[in-house]
Amino acid sequence: MTALLVVTVLAGCTSPGPSPSPSPSPSSSFGDAEAIASLEYAMNAFMAQDAVAVLAQVRWPGGKWSKAYGVRDLDTRQPAQPQDRVPVSSVTKTMTAVSVLKLVDDGLIALDDPVNGLLEGFAVGLKPPIPITLRQLLSDTSGMPSYGDLMFRGVDDYVSGSNQGLTALEALRLASTLPWESRTVGLFQYSDSNNLALGLILEKFRGKSYEQILRDDIINPLGLSHTSVDGEVSDAADLLKGYVSIEGKRVTGGTALERLGSPMPSVVSTMSDINDFMAGLFGGRLISAGALVEMKKAVIGSFALGVYKWSPDCSGAPRFFARGGFLDFRTIALSSSDGRYEATMTVSPAPEPSPRENPGTLYERDLMSSQILSALMEVQDRLCG
Repeated sequence: MTALLVVTVLAGCTSPGPSPSPSPSPSSSFGDAEAIASLEYAMNAFMAQDAVAVLAQVRWPGGKWSKAYGVRDLDTRQPAQPQDRVPVSSVTKTMTAVSVLKLVDDGLIALDDPVNGLLEGFAVGLKPPIPITLRQLLSDTSGMPSYGDLMFRGVDDYVSGSNQGLTALEALRLASTLPWESRTVGLFQYSDSNNLALGLILEKFRGKSYEQILRDDIINPLGLSHTSVDGEVSDAADLLKGYVSIEGKRVTGGTALERLGSPMPSVVSTMSDINDFMAGLFGGRLISAGALVEMKKAVIGSFALGVYKWSPDCSGAPRFFARGGFLDFRTIALSSSDGRYEATMTVSPAPEPSPRENPGTLYERDLMSSQILSALMEVQDRLCG
């Protein structure tokens, strides 16, 4: 079924993309090479949709493969490379969830403890209508309104607001002006405000910055040497650029847009480092076995604690994925339940008008995320089978 979905969605894309950048060769095994060919087909199909670049890395017990298509920058036309860095947006939320679960492991707070006192302690006007738990913040079932619903109406608002330098507290103060109704508590409602609240809770318990917490909990222990949580990479030579279109003018998005998607600094990373992160997480090297069991439990639909729970692989165990991106990037990181199979892909799509100019843009980007997930499932199924 996965293969059929990929072929059906991408069948209309037949023109060849730019020549791929140099990358490691696929496994010499015929079965592995055939599996990788299915992923290359999908990557070429994205390029045929005028994507700026497509990067992917796949790992399995028998080997590793990576490739890049397209360019880093539409002005310089410098070829993209498999180890280029990209803003991974809401994949950061999976990292936040890991650090929060480490609080639980350390006995500092329990998943089902109410956090109303902590939220009210931010002194930004948040008034939870009923007791809200840490689990509800992690699973986007707290009902907390998203500050983005008030501040950002389209990409042009993101760009014009890029110099506002919103802090997490200021963003939550915006969210507090929106209604937080008791009937929404317990229902899945994607809200960036949840992640901001979790970041502030982490800072309160750890006594250090959110950025340093991610370094101490994830980046340094796993040796993610190409992963950053600060703005110093914005001019790095190996940073892939993303673009949007506003009133017919091409505008560079990238790290500025991603940071505005969450005032907590978003992570900039590589396909390899993200695979290392997912392998470390599901391989049991970041949190306790008990915490990992809790993380994997679907709370509403497919959403668990900071990750999405998805269809089983050939072993019968469910897979899990992290998803990130706005209009200028789309990233999916897919892992087997035991961390032995990893597949991550980022697409920098062609600049498209903001949702204000074209209401269909968000639908197209969400469809792209589904296409990426299908392509990664396809290659994992073939490698696993």
